[in-house]
Amino acid sequence: MKKLRYIGVVLLLVCMTGLAMAQSVDSTEDGIVANAESTESDVDVNELVFGHIGDAYEWHIATFGNTIVSIPLPVIVHSSTGWHVFSSSHLEEGASYEGLYIAHGGTYDGKIVEKNAAGEEIRPLDISITKNVLGLFINSAILLIVMMSCVRWYKKHSIEDGAPKGGVGMIEATVMSIYNDVIKACVGEDYKRYAPFLLTAFFFVLMNNLMGLIPIFPGGANVTGNIAITMVLALITFFLTNFYGTKAYWKDIFWPQVPMWLKVPVPMMPVIEFFGIFTKPFALMIRLFANIMAGHAAILSLVAIIFITVKAGAVINGSMTVVAVAFGIFMEALEILVAFIQAYVFTMLSAVFIGLSRVKEHKAD
Repeated sequence: MKKLRYIGVVLLLVCMTGLAMAQSVDSTEDGIVANAESTESDVDVNELVFGHIGDAYEWHIATFGNTIVSIPLPVIVHSSTGWHVFSSSHLEEGASYEGLYIAHGGTYDGKIVEKNAAGEEIRPLDISITKNVLGLFINSAILLIVMMSCVRWYKKHSIEDGAPKGGVGMIEATVMSIYNDVIKACVGEDYKRYAPFLLTAFFFVLMNNLMGLIPIFPGGANVTGNIAITMVLALITFFLTNFYGTKAYWKDIFWPQVPMWLKVPVPMMPVIEFFGIFTKPFALMIRLFANIMAGHAAILSLVAIIFITVKAGAVINGSMTVVAVAFGIFMEALEILVAFIQAYVFTMLSAVFIGLSRVKEHKAD
């Protein structure tokens, strides 16, 4: 019975992921049918896709006919009239509350705005708990529970008891693989100094990637598909790389070992190397963001094909339904693999960039 306590979270994630495609089809069908009944227009694929992967002030659970089940989230903004704290349910269906409302279209589409004296929409200071923020809290809490379960196992067992099994054994094998094959191999002598951040980054990205594939609460938040999240992760790597860089690292940037005419009088190579300081973390940010967001968009687009072809007749619609479901299941399985790959690649590249900054002075023979 004690083993179930350690692997329960893992089993829950596996079971929920197995139901992901069916839940995606059901919730998408309900949303599209409700939209068709109210507007009698064609399916808006852009609204369907980007409405799901985008951030929101409420967490949509499901739609049953004309009934929308959602969780309102706290709105915390500082406008021209001071601080405002209230539930996002006050802003449903374009309503205005305390001079604030959610913009539809324009520069601030989907964001809380107010109007100034000239009647122009302006953005107040917004620190609301949105869907992605709540998803970030939930995913971090699950990650802490998983890791603390492993810690509790190690406190109760000695080395003589042998290697752990089940979920704890899987976590240990993953940690040792990343620690030895990625961090130690890429960073070099100072690998222990950076191991806590790199291991945390790997499991943080992995957990958020996997939870984003589960379309039912508490999963479904597109956390790592949000460029603000990937930007913060990339900035941490940027600071660790450059703030702890050796003298040899900075020398190779501003006075690299290349022919003199590439450095003087036109500092071609130093300029290129200097821009490389910023392009490396930028590549980290875009790679993770683009891959995760593209995966969500691809799965939703495949599901939308079922409802787009409704007017084409039963034969075409039936055929496209089979194709869409088959490719959707394939994409869902592929995205599980991508979740691991992107976490691994982000950690590996961060370790490589940090390792390059720890280079020592080369002594001439």
